[in-house]
Amino acid sequence: MTDFLTPEKRSALMSRVRGKNTKPEMIVRRALHAMGVRYRLHAKELPGKPDIVMRPRRAAIFVHGCFWHSHPGCRRCRIPSSNSEFWAAKLERNRNRDLEALAKLEHDGWRVLVMWECEIKPGERLDDALTQFLSIRKQPPS
Repeated sequence: MTDFLTPEKRSALMSRVRGKNTKPEMIVRRALHAMGVRYRLHAKELPGKPDIVMRPRRAAIFVHGCFWHSHPGCRRCRIPSSNSEFWAAKLERNRNRDLEALAKLEHDGWRVLVMWECEIKPGERLDDALTQFLSIRKQPPS
């Protein structure tokens, strides 16, 4: 399927894609706030700039969009048919950058949770996942 928009209209549309304060991110933030958890946003000094950071717990949460971060097996993660070489390379770079950031954070003693856009829905399942992640305390090195 070819793109039905002109390159100018496609560019204008893509320029409006947000990287912060997305709907899935806001759902996770509301759930954490309802649990009484305090956090900081988009820590620029940490690898990968995690979306949500809880420094005292040394915990970070990434809220990934399925398309942009290539969620394996997700229907939203399809390479566009027009300009597919560009998109394949771009999404591969995103994947590699994500893996590097996760490895650096874990090496530095951070616990990391990756939440995918397609799996984030307000409710008990999300609350359970967050509670489980936050209840695991990493033992300090001896």
